[in-house]
Amino acid sequence: MPIANKPILFYGLEAIRDAGIVDVGIVVGETHRDIEAAVGDGARFGLRVTYIRQEAPLGLAHAVKISRDYLRDEPFVMYLGDNLIKGGIAAFVEEFGRFCPNAQILLARVRNPQEFGVAELSGERVVRLEEKPAHPRSDLALVGVYMFDATVFDAVDRLKPSRRNELEITDAIQGLVDAGRSVRAHEVTGWWKDTGKLDDILEANRMILEGAAPDVRGLVNAASRIDGSVVVEEGAVVEDSVLRGPLIVGQRSRIVRSYIGPFTSIYHDVVVESSEIEHSIVLENCRIVNLRQRIERSLIGKDVEIVKCASMPKAYRFMVGDASRIEVP
Repeated sequence: MPIANKPILFYGLEAIRDAGIVDVGIVVGETHRDIEAAVGDGARFGLRVTYIRQEAPLGLAHAVKISRDYLRDEPFVMYLGDNLIKGGIAAFVEEFGRFCPNAQILLARVRNPQEFGVAELSGERVVRLEEKPAHPRSDLALVGVYMFDATVFDAVDRLKPSRRNELEITDAIQGLVDAGRSVRAHEVTGWWKDTGKLDDILEANRMILEGAAPDVRGLVNAASRIDGSVVVEEGAVVEDSVLRGPLIVGQRSRIVRSYIGPFTSIYHDVVVESSEIEHSIVLENCRIVNLRQRIERSLIGKDVEIVKCASMPKAYRFMVGDASRIEVP
């Protein structure tokens, strides 16, 4: 999933590299071929990447368990690939190395703690964690970045599957607390996004685009207008259109007689013609043509066509994938 036309996973890999970490193990499942094709051996990021196969999504603590041979009892950072943290993790990694706790977790205050792992603190010391509690004891949610030394493996080995039939990382950290180990917490005060839901994906896209510098490398004709911070990548063509940033138009995409509004990412090889889009993400190889109403706050998957049908009878006609949502006026 691209955020501002860059896969979410890449932001995490760059944050790890910028923290001075070179060796990275990526735990992969059924999508391993796509991930391996995108990341390769990690050289493009300045990393040495190893792939660790997980036979099924059996929980974050299970991912730690199967990575032990790779980690060789060395201290490590665990970074969930769908998380974005403004400013990266270098300061947190430095803090972990300076204080040398058995574990260090990152926390952020949220409005809906029942949807996250939640921590209770005494000062900076963690005293209790609970995964998605029905009645949260605090609003401090676990951010998807953890730091551990080798004591975590004993805690993981003692776990039993949760009601979700997973080995929960929150239970492993609670095991460290119960065993008297040092578990340190750091509250993240900048923005952080767990991009597991549509609104969070769109919000992360907005946040990244707000920091993008204008960069027009594609072809924009004289009849088009650009307002604000707009990125038009090499090979893209914009004709007779209005682009109001911040936004990005990807390589080889064509925008014709259209309006692309703020906080929109148009990925590669997309055609938008006689249509309007705002605060949305459009993935590769899409075709959006002759729509009478504006598309907004939408995520449009790859290889999708959305076109106005001129033939009779007038009706909606959809071919929609799994777990989709469509709102119509």
